Amino acid sequence: MRWIVSMSLRLRVVVVVLTGLLLVAGTQILQEASFDVFPEFAPPYVEIQVEAPGLSTAEVEALIAVPIENSLNGTPLSTRLRSKSVLGLASVVVEFEPGTDIIQSRQLVQERLARITPQLPAVARPPVMLMPLSTTSRIMKIGVSSPTLSQMAMTTEVRWTLRPRLLAVPGVANVAVWGQRDRQLQVLVDPERLYANNLQLNQVITAVQDATRQFGGGFVDMPNQRMAISHVPHLYEAPDLAKITIAGPNGVPVRLGELAEVTEGFPAPIGDAVINDGPGLLLIVEKQPQANTLDVTRRVESVLEETKPGLQEMTFDATIFRPATFIEMSLRNLNRALLIGCGLVVVVLFVFLNDWRTALISVLAIPLSLMMAALVLHFRGGTINTMVLAGLVIALGEVVDDAIIDVENIVRRLRQNALLPKPLPAIKVVFKASLEVRSAVVYGSLIVALVLMPVFFLPGISGAFFRPLALSYILAILASLLVALTLTPALSLLLLPKRYSGDGKHVQRESSLIGWLKPRYEGMLHRMMGQPRRAFAGLAVILAVSLGTLPFLGEEFLPHFKEYDFLMHWVEKPGTSLDAMRRITQRASHELRAIPGVRNFGAHIGRAEVADEVVGPNFTENWISVDPDADYEGTVAKIQEVVDGYPGLYRDVLTYLRERVKEVLTGTSASIVVRIYGSDLAVLQQKAKEVGGVLATVEGVTDLKVQPLTLVPQLAVKFQPDLAARFGLSATDVRRAINAL
Repeated sequence: MRWIVSMSLRLRVVVVVLTGLLLVAGTQILQEASFDVFPEFAPPYVEIQVEAPGLSTAEVEALIAVPIENSLNGTPLSTRLRSKSVLGLASVVVEFEPGTDIIQSRQLVQERLARITPQLPAVARPPVMLMPLSTTSRIMKIGVSSPTLSQMAMTTEVRWTLRPRLLAVPGVANVAVWGQRDRQLQVLVDPERLYANNLQLNQVITAVQDATRQFGGGFVDMPNQRMAISHVPHLYEAPDLAKITIAGPNGVPVRLGELAEVTEGFPAPIGDAVINDGPGLLLIVEKQPQANTLDVTRRVESVLEETKPGLQEMTFDATIFRPATFIEMSLRNLNRALLIGCGLVVVVLFVFLNDWRTALISVLAIPLSLMMAALVLHFRGGTINTMVLAGLVIALGEVVDDAIIDVENIVRRLRQNALLPKPLPAIKVVFKASLEVRSAVVYGSLIVALVLMPVFFLPGISGAFFRPLALSYILAILASLLVALTLTPALSLLLLPKRYSGDGKHVQRESSLIGWLKPRYEGMLHRMMGQPRRAFAGLAVILAVSLGTLPFLGEEFLPHFKEYDFLMHWVEKPGTSLDAMRRITQRASHELRAIPGVRNFGAHIGRAEVADEVVGPNFTENWISVDPDADYEGTVAKIQEVVDGYPGLYRDVLTYLRERVKEVLTGTSASIVVRIYGSDLAVLQQKAKEVGGVLATVEGVTDLKVQPLTLVPQLAVKFQPDLAARFGLSATDVRRAINAL
């Protein structure tokens, strides 16, 4: 430590120049740093989804989910295996030990998945392994609406123009589209006309398949050339498909248009979207792990601006959910805290020491220390997130204290040296003054670091959250210590000796505030030293009162962040249709948008293809954005009042960050979940009500909900071979006819 201070004083100009270069370079480097809302607190996982159109929830679980679970059970490094089945979709999630390489995890899953894929039912599509997603993956929700275009027309534009551009943005993992209506040619067979022409449904299906099947043309060898043969598509519109013929029983061809209505339409939707009271599309952009939220958001917004001229009939709303706004506000708050801290340092030092030079030295130490800590985090591959910023803000007080203590002691020693008959050289005075306070500051910094060491051994989500906070705090303190050993002595030697020289002008001069405080402090100190028992008794009383207030303080895993984006989960009874949920959602949208301060509304109902929501049509997620200039508490209270006006729904009001934390902790959006297992549904429902009744008596429990076990009505078709044989039908014929309804 002595060597560092000595070399800093000898090479003081070099130290100052290098510090200036560090400030300039650090500012540029941190602009490229990765910024996010939260650290990656969820364990690595791999999700597999299998689409099985037409299969009921029970069939999906028995024929798809369970076989895949059995195949993946026991995967190396895996810690938990869970699945979820809904109508037409199975999702299986494999969680791995923290720190497991995600690429290795996906490879282990893929090897086992390859063995089970051939055993899945023919109706099931190939399993899809979803892209790796960040813990807080959703970086933007884009509402797409149009007063002139239908959802099918908007889907075509979004699917072939906008979505590929968004997926090409670096850092974007997936773009899920809710409300999608894919254009297709539909053949609506009329049973009466089919019977009148003595034809069967299988003949129509076969004829349509043959007409739309793709074939390779091969090639033809010429004497000097080989020419490829390609088939020119001829079925573009519904009238084209209606002209194909089907051989009748007497060899008389029948056109498809004589048997069925051929039209353009879309398949039965699996989800929907509501944008500001009306129909539309909701695009959810998700990012990859460790991607820079601010950078990805700006790139996505740039793509939207570039594509708007070609999609003028559609309106885009990218403010429904934008977590980058929260990060930008956090950075502004940190800058404000830095400015306030630097301002307070200037005021305090100027008032107490009456010298702008000392204030300048201390002020430079504050941003430099925090920048050095942020640079270390950046070069370690970490992200600058809310917890890191919290650690830096907390360390601000320690950084300020280090800066003031060192400068004040140097000023005091220079004053004393100027009064000596033979003053020592300034470099020796500054050297000794710096070392006098260094040992105490070093020990204090090490003690603080040791106190925070257990945080690095916290397991699970607690450790993932608080390790970045502790690390940034310790790095800021260590950086402050390094600055106090190098830059502070160098600047003090350059700026202070001439002011506190032996001419006496500033040696004896003290501020009026110091002159007023010093005698009073000395008198109080003498009284305390003369009566130590009373002093310790007073301290003991203060300590006891402080400890006595601890039981009355609330306990929260995380503080309540002031977020301006809210989501509401609404769940109706199983079996509720998309149309019913759309009507409820549009009504709620109208009520929520009428609240002063609510800027916009977006909701997605059911699910979308290759999305992370595995739910039925009875599930809705509503999103609203609140104006930052509005009355925050009043607006949130009115939102809660509107939500409470739908008592028949399972509902909640959350922010995205809190919802993600609860999802990782419990698997749902609730804080505490109690699960009861068994094979008898009636007994399970009875026991659930009993447990719910007991939990309702616990003080502090709010929004207690007992999930009902509701049987979803369905039509069961049992094939009877004897009756089918009379009409010459097979089981496949019957199932195909039912599937065509």
